[in-house]
Amino acid sequence: MGKVLENLHVVLAIGLALAIALMAAFHVGEVNLSGILQWLHVFFGITWIGLLYYFNFVQIPTMPSIPAELKPGVSKYIAPKALFFFRWGAAFTVLTGLMLAWAQDYEAEALTFQAPYQLIGTGMWLALIMAANVWFIIWPNQKRALGLVEADDATKAKSARTAMLASRTNTLLSIPMLYAMTAFRY
Repeated sequence: MGKVLENLHVVLAIGLALAIALMAAFHVGEVNLSGILQWLHVFFGITWIGLLYYFNFVQIPTMPSIPAELKPGVSKYIAPKALFFFRWGAAFTVLTGLMLAWAQDYEAEALTFQAPYQLIGTGMWLALIMAANVWFIIWPNQKRALGLVEADDATKAKSARTAMLASRTNTLLSIPMLYAMTAFRY
């Protein structure tokens, strides 16, 4: 069992197979596009927001206390990999969310705040702002801060601060966004 759990791709494949088995067992003839899109939307959303919280609750506050000789372990290996899943989690969360709204035929009403879709529309706009923040502010600045692209030390320091502030903005926005998304049906 240890060999199976050591391989992330095998774990994900087995998890997917189990989810499909649950769909087949409990939704015979009822599995629909909306259900699958909602499941994918939640999966990608957990990936995105989970990493947002990891960066803000763990990595950012811990980095100042890490000895200088150990920081490259985070900046060269952990952060770039986490940022890969972070930005693609954001993209796929937004994509599946928009597809879900389309499949349930409320995307236009939600995005234009028409009743009774104002709450989910607010959540959608917050998520769109947050995703744009990930791709157009956080990621370009992190590439400089982590040395993934050429930058002098002053630019790296400025970029690190800009990325941190943008990430904190997303943390702030994630709280009302999560409320809007989860309370929509109630």
